[in-house]
Amino acid sequence: MDSIIRRNADGLRVSAEATEALTRRIQSRGAALAVDAAAAASADGRKTLMATDFGVEGVPEKDELELPIAPVDRIARLDIDDRYRVAMDARIALASILEREADNVAAAAALLAEHAGRRTIKAADVERYAELTNYVE
Repeated sequence: MDSIIRRNADGLRVSAEATEALTRRIQSRGAALAVDAAAAASADGRKTLMATDFGVEGVPEKDELELPIAPVDRIARLDIDDRYRVAMDARIALASILEREADNVAAAAALLAEHAGRRTIKAADVERYAELTNYVE
């Protein structure tokens, strides 16, 4: 997450707390998306989550993503039953979704910090974005 928030910081400094806040939000979001994907897989009579269960049509190459796949796999399994498997294309799809959302949150947090006249992005900026957009954890 640190590299994602920094690439959106537009020259601002980034507090460790901001990175942690973004990490928590993205982790919670990924776990929630996996729960929904597991429900979709169950409705189809499957125990394997597929990319389509995450609502994506195309899956990017994993080399194009900043987020490593192994932590995303752990995020996907946080709130789902152990009987589910997560296909590689589903892991990549989830990583793509989470990276895009992390970019959006990080860019907005940078704007909020600039608007506040600060040169450092703080956790409060990440949290404020969540409040303004009703971003669901």
